[in-house]
Amino acid sequence: LLLILTSLGAFGKVPGRTELKKIQNYTASEVYSADNYLLGRYYVENRTNTAIEEVPDFLIKALIATEDARFYSHRGTDTRSIFRVIFKSILLNRDAGGGSTITQQLAKNLYPRKKLGFLTIPVAKIREVIIAKRLEEIYTKTEILELYLNTVPFGDNTYGIETAALVFFNKKTRDLLPEESAVLVGMLKGNTDYNPVRNYDAALERRNVVLNQMVRFKYLEK
Repeated sequence: LLLILTSLGAFGKVPGRTELKKIQNYTASEVYSADNYLLGRYYVENRTNTAIEEVPDFLIKALIATEDARFYSHRGTDTRSIFRVIFKSILLNRDAGGGSTITQQLAKNLYPRKKLGFLTIPVAKIREVIIAKRLEEIYTKTEILELYLNTVPFGDNTYGIETAALVFFNKKTRDLLPEESAVLVGMLKGNTDYNPVRNYDAALERRNVVLNQMVRFKYLEK
């Protein structure tokens, strides 16, 4: 019943395929001097979009290894991860992670959750599953990765991988090193808890988790 009510928009509109085909992010306006020096940025959300071709392959592999190992084999949701979370979190009372795929996380970034009391999480999860499945029908896996990397928040009004690379490492995404990429991917679990400026030790530990995940899935030599 909750699934039907959510899909029908009883708890808020669920975007259709037409709307999802026209996704546009807020981007910052940049003002340069005549000699190409950046004078300032003006924005609602501090974001500069970047093409997936500008993203290092090891950053994409770090993202998949850490956030969604079966990204290329599912169609929006990962049943195995969902059951793992239910079993470990509810039956064993252990933290098993969020269970959300990259596509579900993209849905959450594009359409933030609404407060509905005790129904907030159930409705949000159902809504994100519906949106994720529609996104997978419209976009290729590469396009989903590009949309995700350009929408993901890094805290302090920093959105997207290009702006995060500038804020935390003063460089463009294409120039990031593997260990720097691992820091940024690590922040996705909690952009405040794993902020390398505010919580250096925690960020370093989380970076190493990401690197170890890359080793686990044979994306990186030990």
